[in-house]
Amino acid sequence: MEHRTAVLLAAAVLALAASCARFPELDETVDEDARRAPYPALIPLEGLAAPGAAPRATAPATEALEARAARLRARAGRIRGDVIDTETRRRMEAGVE
Repeated sequence: MEHRTAVLLAAAVLALAASCARFPELDETVDEDARRAPYPALIPLEGLAAPGAAPRATAPATEALEARAARLRARAGRIRGDVIDTETRRRMEAGVE
């Protein structure tokens, strides 16, 4: 049981160390003006969207989505089924005996 605890503790320490890693390629993308800028004001979520103003999909967007869904269903139908054909399966089973 002690070995398991040590492994879990080591994994936790490694996870914490990895979460504190620096990413210089990301740090370099922020300019000095952005670093010195104040934090944005926090506002309640209720003020972000007007009540009853649910977004609606346009007809072209709906048609595009339905066409994509049909293509995905057709693709799923094509890949459904046996992966190994009958002849190959027979040869494999004969070789395992």
